[in-house]
Amino acid sequence: MKAAALFALQALDVVFQRGSRSGGVQALSKVSLSIAAGERIALVGANGCGKSTLLRVLHGLLAPSSGSLVYSSTLQQAMLFQRPHMLRTTAQNNIALGLWLRGLAWRDAKLKALQALERVGLLAQAQRQARRLSGGQQQRLALARAWALQPEVLLLDEPTASLDPHAKREVEALMAEFAAGVGEATPMTMVFASHNLGQVKRLASRVIYLEHGVVQADLPVADFFDAALLQQASAAAHLFVKGELA
Repeated sequence: MKAAALFALQALDVVFQRGSRSGGVQALSKVSLSIAAGERIALVGANGCGKSTLLRVLHGLLAPSSGSLVYSSTLQQAMLFQRPHMLRTTAQNNIALGLWLRGLAWRDAKLKALQALERVGLLAQAQRQARRLSGGQQQRLALARAWALQPEVLLLDEPTASLDPHAKREVEALMAEFAAGVGEATPMTMVFASHNLGQVKRLASRVIYLEHGVVQADLPVADFFDAALLQQASAAAHLFVKGELA
């Protein structure tokens, strides 16, 4: 695929069909969007609207039924899930193994893993079994695994949905730092799915509202939360924000 000159990533008329063409469900319907480097994009909508499917397509975990993705062949991406899988080993090894599989020497991978754990405030937990960490700590460990890969684009699927308020604040703070490029050479481009509209206001620069796999609204965050502008753009999105859409 050809690289997009001005964008980190583009989706062009992407369709994703689950099951057979005759009896399947169209989870995404002709989705087109351009993601500029440095953007913080929130995907919102009711359960089953296509947020998770779109993230997986953008990350290459699912192949579009039709349409295409456009990105640089050197683009580095990472994805974070709501419930990240933890390997049956230490927190340090959970990070180091991924780096080793990418070709880093084991000694260097272990050192890089410690740096990643320090970055997310988990250095003291380096030798603890990852599966014995709290839910919030496991999500920060997953962020450390992503950070260690130095991605240009970070995709997150409901990263704080199952966390308590304190853990949510910790994960949100790290997301904000990554997006702002705190301590990094450049900010990360971030695309995240969320049901938490307060989180969307705090973290996003742009909001995309999906309904039945169709993009119904795509607006700067200030416009999305302006009732008059949102109603003009999408009556369905307006009802969703008001909490009146089932």
